[in-house]
Amino acid sequence: TYYRLFELYNLDIWPAQIAALALGGAILLLLRRHEPWAGRIIAAILAAGWLFVAWEFHSKRYATINWAATYFAAGFAAQSMLLIWTGVVSGHLRFRPGRDLTGRAGLCLFLFALALQPLIGPLLGRPWAQAEIFGVAPDPTTVATLGLLLLAKGRVRWELLLIPVLWAAIGGATLWTMGAPDAFVMPAATALVVALAGWRSLSARAR
Repeated sequence: TYYRLFELYNLDIWPAQIAALALGGAILLLLRRHEPWAGRIIAAILAAGWLFVAWEFHSKRYATINWAATYFAAGFAAQSMLLIWTGVVSGHLRFRPGRDLTGRAGLCLFLFALALQPLIGPLLGRPWAQAEIFGVAPDPTTVATLGLLLLAKGRVRWELLLIPVLWAAIGGATLWTMGAPDAFVMPAATALVVALAGWRSLSARAR
């Protein structure tokens, strides 16, 4: 039922997936820009994805099979508002891939969410119509956000990491309960991000 929900969802919102992937490609190009407006646009794209998932997936569809999805929708909408306030209105988010471990890991996570995570379902034998795409499905949107937040300059934005980390735990637990072989993906990505963000914070304090 859960996977069939994604299939029907993808059919309903088509061709929004193409637009979402194009916006993901735009983020890659914007990461090469050092101007403040580039960070605002990246934050706006992420916020739009979180808000889209909150309404179109959680509220309108997932809530029909899981009563808790109403609360998930509220959480995703709250994350969208946080990104808008911090990144778009205040302009406190500037993204730049670094050559250190944290920077490389953040970029790899974003590329994984954009290009590889949608392939997991089909590679495990599910129909292509059930693929989960960045910007319109919760899991790849979460992983992409976690990766990009590792690329944000300045202090670690723990307030922006909280909701993605919580969803990663919920999503991972859901797949584990279903016996899905890819249940480890979200928790593993989250553990990596939290460990690197913590190491980055401690290193900054030491300096």
